[in-house]
Amino acid sequence: MSYGANLPDLYRRAGDFVDKILKGAKLGDIPIEQPIKFDLIVNLTTAKAIGVTIPPALLSRADEVIE
Repeated sequence: MSYGANLPDLYRRAGDFVDKILKGAKLGDIPIEQPIKFDLIVNLTTAKAIGVTIPPALLSRADEVIE
């Protein structure tokens, strides 16, 4: 199971920072941001192999389920 920041979203936001810098914004004026979009990925194949049961409620909330 993995829960972490959505990397494509982070890359898009990094592009926004580059755009601001290239347009002349001062680095000190650009606010620091934290990730706002996260992904939950569940690997059912591995969970079954090690004998772990994943509750259906958790599977329904997962962004991606690997079977």
